[in-house]
Amino acid sequence: MREFSLPALYEVPADGNLTDIVRRNAAQHPDVAVIARKVGGTWTDVTATTFLAEVREAAKGLIASGVQPGDRVGLMSRTRYEWTLLDFAIWSAGAITVPVYETSSPEQVQWILGDSGATACIVELDTHAASVESVRDRLPALKHVWQIEAGGVEELGRLGKDVSDATVEERSSLAKADDPATIVYTSGTTGRPKGCVLTHRAFFAECGNIVERLRPLFRTGECSVLLFLPLAHVFGRLVQVAPMMAPIKLGCVPDIKNLTDELAAFRPTLILGVPRVFEKVYNSARAKAQADGKGKIFDKAADTAIAYSRALDTPSGPSLGLKIKYKTFDKLVYSKLRAVLGGRGEYAISGGAPLGERLGHFFRGIGFTVLEGYGLTESCAATAFNPWDRTKIGTVGQPLPGSVIRIADDGEVLLHGEHLFQGYWNNEAATAEALADGWFHTGDIGTLDEDGYLRITGRKKEIIVTAGGKNVAPAVIEDRIRAHALVAECMVVGDGRPFVGALVTIDEEFLGRWAEEHGKPAGSTAASLREDADLIAAIQDAIDDGNAAVSKAESVRKFRILASQFTEESGHITPSLKLKRSVVAKDYAGEIEAIYRG
Repeated sequence: MREFSLPALYEVPADGNLTDIVRRNAAQHPDVAVIARKVGGTWTDVTATTFLAEVREAAKGLIASGVQPGDRVGLMSRTRYEWTLLDFAIWSAGAITVPVYETSSPEQVQWILGDSGATACIVELDTHAASVESVRDRLPALKHVWQIEAGGVEELGRLGKDVSDATVEERSSLAKADDPATIVYTSGTTGRPKGCVLTHRAFFAECGNIVERLRPLFRTGECSVLLFLPLAHVFGRLVQVAPMMAPIKLGCVPDIKNLTDELAAFRPTLILGVPRVFEKVYNSARAKAQADGKGKIFDKAADTAIAYSRALDTPSGPSLGLKIKYKTFDKLVYSKLRAVLGGRGEYAISGGAPLGERLGHFFRGIGFTVLEGYGLTESCAATAFNPWDRTKIGTVGQPLPGSVIRIADDGEVLLHGEHLFQGYWNNEAATAEALADGWFHTGDIGTLDEDGYLRITGRKKEIIVTAGGKNVAPAVIEDRIRAHALVAECMVVGDGRPFVGALVTIDEEFLGRWAEEHGKPAGSTAASLREDADLIAAIQDAIDDGNAAVSKAESVRKFRILASQFTEESGHITPSLKLKRSVVAKDYAGEIEAIYRG
């Protein structure tokens, strides 16, 4: 199939904007908890009425400080209650939010605030304030900087004490559906980040249609979602706005270091994450079972869950014997895994990279279905996702209702719909190229099946052509290899080479446990073990699993274990965890050469 579309389930209000959501919630659901915040280490509910009042108070401070309609306001913070509060406050002042990753370097901060022409910026920590201050002399438009941890929100409240509710209401109603709501800068795998202009219409079309298509997951007063993704990323913004539209309760946590504890305390009914989160849950559970001497039981339980899930897709369903085994393992293993995920949820939504069929079947098999989706910053997050009642594991689902997916002659995925970005800020040439012929050209390669379910098979620019002329899409095999507990990252190489190779980095979190189990010296690192026969054999298992997904000509013949990891600090991955392939290829040219030597 070359093209597929679904009718819209939600009508975007032509004269509305995202501030309408907050006012509507306060009017229709005044006592419903729409968000929760940590107070003294305890989750505390914030009702729709209280949230509206706090949004107005912060908006008044922005207005009193001279923020004008259409002004760009930077927001640099970890994921927390105040991020959501200030996002809606910026919109309520008639302004446009410009997110900045809290891990951004001063140079990146200068580029984003300078390119967008931000007149104000709100930061969270001293380090963020220092980053902005270090480049402030190169930001002539920047007039104000407030810091959340230094009482910035309270200061806005004091500044706006003489601004009336009527003034906020007037400002809140200025923006219409086709006006910009935010400028989200791409993470920049090549060159400088580009600012994607996303309108209020784009968010309404995106979040409204998702909520309607997944309505059982968004029941007001019953459902809740825990947000731990960075809000500077468009997927994080989706997780913020969609619950507000429903409305269901939203909780925000700044990182995933203590995610298990937060899940147990907040007990969400819905989780939205990236594949690495779900891989960690699986790998941690398996490693713990092995440490407790129950590794074989866990593996049998995992195989049973996968078999059970696969059987659900057959006309006859699971056999009686499989049902009996499943029931036994549900008590011994699956119920405990669901408890780790909070104990109340049955669904998760995953995006950012392929989850992998085996892991998809595993989670559905334990009673926690992960609905895969696909999207880009330019599509305001999800442009395709699996419906809760018609999941096809291994695909990224059907188009967002009200949008169209087309496969071009060369296999590129093209998009059309109200959820798409308006263009790149200050970059007409890039906009014209991306939106040629009225379609957004994603740069991804994919296929549509007979039911309109999309599979992504690679990136056009990342296609490797070996010396033998074989075209290789790295994503398929990389994702399979990366699913192994010991693998942090994998980058396939081989452009113009006689065969496909790979660079592999080691997950330090699991290396210590593995080293202890295999009798390696205490404190062993990837650098000290990269030539170790046992570690090489373990990584070879991961390579073999990846090779099983592709043809012999596409399979990895040789690999190199690297002494260090790819990190954002090292400049090898973006804040949204995408590999900067050209940078890796340059910095590890010697390691790549070693693969093909001899």
